[in-house]
Amino acid sequence: MSRDDQRRAMRKVREGLIAELEELYRQAFDRIGDQDLGEGAIARLTQLLLRSREAAITPLQEEIEAPLITRAPGEAAP
Repeated sequence: MSRDDQRRAMRKVREGLIAELEELYRQAFDRIGDQDLGEGAIARLTQLLLRSREAAITPLQEEIEAPLITRAPGEAAP
């Protein structure tokens, strides 16, 4: 598998993981809304889920969006 093929495959894996995590969090938010909890408890739990979602998804997105660093042929590694 070429280097470009590997990059494309890794990007697909990351994008798939992001989609799965988004769905998981969506379901969790729906379950919270279905519970008979007070507004304060729902607000705290929602905030925790939002922080968890951010921590889970952001690193995957950053890796997808990271610029590809390349060197000219024959250039020495730093």
